[in-house]
Amino acid sequence: MDVSIILTYRCNSKCSMCYVWQHPTLPQEEVPLATLAKIPSGVDYLNLTGGEPTLREDLLDIVDLLHPKAMQLEISSNGSYPERLEPIIRRYPDVKIRFSLEGFELTNNRIRGERGGFDRKVKGLLRLKELGGKDLGFAVTIQDDNGPELAKLFQFAEKHGVELATSTLHNGFQFHKNDNRPYNGLRVAQHIESLINQQLRSRSVKNWFRAYLNLGLIAKVLGHDRILKCTAAADFVFIDPWSDVFACNVRPDLRLGNLNTSSWEGILDGPKARSIRELVDKCTQNCWMVGSAKTAMRVKWFPKLPKAAPILWVARNKLRVTFGRSADLGQILDPLRARQGPVGPARPSFLDAATPRHVQTGDDPYYAQLGEFLNE
Repeated sequence: MDVSIILTYRCNSKCSMCYVWQHPTLPQEEVPLATLAKIPSGVDYLNLTGGEPTLREDLLDIVDLLHPKAMQLEISSNGSYPERLEPIIRRYPDVKIRFSLEGFELTNNRIRGERGGFDRKVKGLLRLKELGGKDLGFAVTIQDDNGPELAKLFQFAEKHGVELATSTLHNGFQFHKNDNRPYNGLRVAQHIESLINQQLRSRSVKNWFRAYLNLGLIAKVLGHDRILKCTAAADFVFIDPWSDVFACNVRPDLRLGNLNTSSWEGILDGPKARSIRELVDKCTQNCWMVGSAKTAMRVKWFPKLPKAAPILWVARNKLRVTFGRSADLGQILDPLRARQGPVGPARPSFLDAATPRHVQTGDDPYYAQLGEFLNE
């Protein structure tokens, strides 16, 4: 099973697609070490995320606790405090680090509301590489505003010997907004198509399977159904800053229990978990995020082994690009290829905005007021 832990809702970025930074948590209420100790050993993949996880002063202690419990541990960061990750990489060079990067300097800083963010992320990640980091990279949320830079961003990552992870605009309960969808899905899909072909031409097997993951992103932005079924609550869960365990980070109604007051086994093996898995099986949300995509792509009992469908797609399309053709995107994109549509307006930037912040507390009724988020 994969586990993602939202260590905090505090964040010093001001992203246009996520308003969590306007609704920070109180440090004293955030999931403590004693609760995290309840997570059992043998986790396939464990992601420490936020908010911004480097704002947790006990992040190294958290890594010390959880690193032995997981086959792979990742820290998803905005990259604003890379120096806080240096002691972690010195001690655990195999920890996976991803810095959010939404494009080159002007684009990244405008989308993420970060003054000097691009330079800080790039220099910080390369410093972690000097220290011996083995699995470093950037993560981009593909959208109208950065789609034209996507192919060059991949080349930039390749040049520096780091990875490029991808997601796209989606709605979830922690974002405090429900309008994360592209203005022009076709244009965004065409930018993703260019990335897919670059990834299939690379020598990295990992990139070939990322191309399949990006096929799922094309289906997402065009409003098609998921290319593989979701396995939330069975193969992955999310833990929020107040230790509530959810099937995913999209539907606040799929709450499994609270790790402060219950055991891990009690949360995941009880009748409520079984009923929530039934709800997941009927879920109509059209999500395709890294966490739910990875688990859907792999064999349950052999998490490093992809399922047959991704393997066959990769083999067929790797062969196509080897002989100078483009990847076959079949019924997902081909029928729409000739259409272009208008270019949507840029989303508002909070780079120089003075926006008030409202502290979230454990008894805040925010989740209950959300209603259902829609991913089309």
